[in-house]
Amino acid sequence: MMILHTMLRVGNMTRSIDFYTQVLGMNLLRTTERPEQKYSLAFVGFGRGNQDGQSELELTYNHGVEHYHLGDAYGHIAISVPDAYAACEKIQAAGGHVTRPAGPVMGGNTVIAFVTDPDGYKIELIQV
Repeated sequence: MMILHTMLRVGNMTRSIDFYTQVLGMNLLRTTERPEQKYSLAFVGFGRGNQDGQSELELTYNHGVEHYHLGDAYGHIAISVPDAYAACEKIQAAGGHVTRPAGPVMGGNTVIAFVTDPDGYKIELIQV
């Protein structure tokens, strides 16, 4: 078994695709339009997604819904990066929002940072 994807509901598909591809550097892997069912899908990820063992993010836009309450159960998505400091600089230069600058995790040595996507989802960058 393997994790195939995580689904996030987004308020604006173009804005979200731009963030995940242009700011975080993911690839747009495929899209699906379901006008009769009133939703659109975009799958993004690193590499070729499931084809090379990587899990994907499924961005789901429900037509006419521009905002979701994220609730307090959602935590974050984690992405490994070789240099969290450089990743934060690159993300900020591309217009992304760094909510916790790169630095050691409390009580440890692992370097982490947090960024937020246009819908408010948190993404942790972990330096490996």
